[in-house]
Amino acid sequence: MKRLGIISLFIILFVAFILVWNISYQTGKEEAYIPIENKNPITLIPSETGVFKRSEHALDYANMPVDEIHQRSLKTYYKNRAFHGAPPSIPHPVANERSMGEDVCLKCHQNGGFVAKFDAYAPVTPHPEMINCRQCHVAQVSSGLFKKTNFEKIKAPEVGVNNAMLGSPPVIPHQIQMHENCLSCHAGPSAPKEIRVIHPERVNCRQCHVPNNKETTDIGTFKRVSDYVQ
Repeated sequence: MKRLGIISLFIILFVAFILVWNISYQTGKEEAYIPIENKNPITLIPSETGVFKRSEHALDYANMPVDEIHQRSLKTYYKNRAFHGAPPSIPHPVANERSMGEDVCLKCHQNGGFVAKFDAYAPVTPHPEMINCRQCHVAQVSSGLFKKTNFEKIKAPEVGVNNAMLGSPPVIPHQIQMHENCLSCHAGPSAPKEIRVIHPERVNCRQCHVPNNKETTDIGTFKRVSDYVQ
């Protein structure tokens, strides 16, 4: 009888301990809860559209051998632009000068591929849905139309100097508007060798690489140098 009483006492104490602990745990959770105020929602990733558009080609890119002879470099990539951030010019004759794009350009630039006529790989456009290509992309033939000025070209970002810290993923050094589709420029045989990603199979690039919107440099008040004297 005495033994039964002792066992009952331990059971009552154990049940009481469970009840007190549970009440204390629930009270702690309520005190730690901080409601999320979403009065002014801010989109942390302003444009995610297009990140996964070419993901179906990711494994193809990963298994694709590198064509050392015909690969592009970052130097030629920048050379084909009037300034850093400008749309690339058209470095070859087009089938129809009055064509505004559509299938004429997308035949080669929607998925890329080697073009024997130009002995090069066609770069893949990151925005094939914008079919009015000639609205932004102009031909390179402009000799004789313009004169040399003191226009200062913005310095293009360099490779390997934009990591937030040692060993961290590189920060995206350029604007992503119309360039949300990372694999179109950073994977495949037409990608410049310096910026070709080594892991195209990880298609969610924005999961690790964050944009850097501080690429512009304050150059002060721009003054054009002129020899004209009143």
